[in-house]
Amino acid sequence: MADMKNPHRARASKGLGACATLLCTALAMLGSGFATAAVAQDGWRKSAGGMTVYLGIVPAGIVKGPPPHTAERPMHGRIPRGAHEYHVVAAVFDSASGARVTDAAVTAQVSGVGLSGPTKKLDPMEIGGTTTYGAFFALPGRDLYTVKISVQRADAVRPVRLDFKYDHRNN
Repeated sequence: MADMKNPHRARASKGLGACATLLCTALAMLGSGFATAAVAQDGWRKSAGGMTVYLGIVPAGIVKGPPPHTAERPMHGRIPRGAHEYHVVAAVFDSASGARVTDAAVTAQVSGVGLSGPTKKLDPMEIGGTTTYGAFFALPGRDLYTVKISVQRADAVRPVRLDFKYDHRNN
């Protein structure tokens, strides 16, 4: 519903739905190679231990989920509250074959400079017939965050760990 008191917010909320669709489409396209070049150039892609991970971070308001009167379960078991909630999403691929990894246990730790942030399991999510992993995190301050992704496959002795930097100082 449009915000009649603030027409700018009403326009922004319409744009959020488009952003969510764009993010989901981009992550789904990663499996087919269409978005690889654009994502690889901006530091949101890392490879290690035979895995390639693409990271996405978006305001949780974009993916808040179903309205309370529906039977559909909210994403990750809860509806995020607060202005500083963000959705961290990882698309995981086998580096050699390019195949999407759908059977891994994936975790993320999001920490500000000099701090040790929480570690959370990233839930597998089906988006457009492809699997990505995600969870909600609070990013309360304008900071340079480190996002540590861990990918554990059933047949691997150790998890693959990849570190990303996320500059949240201008958000």
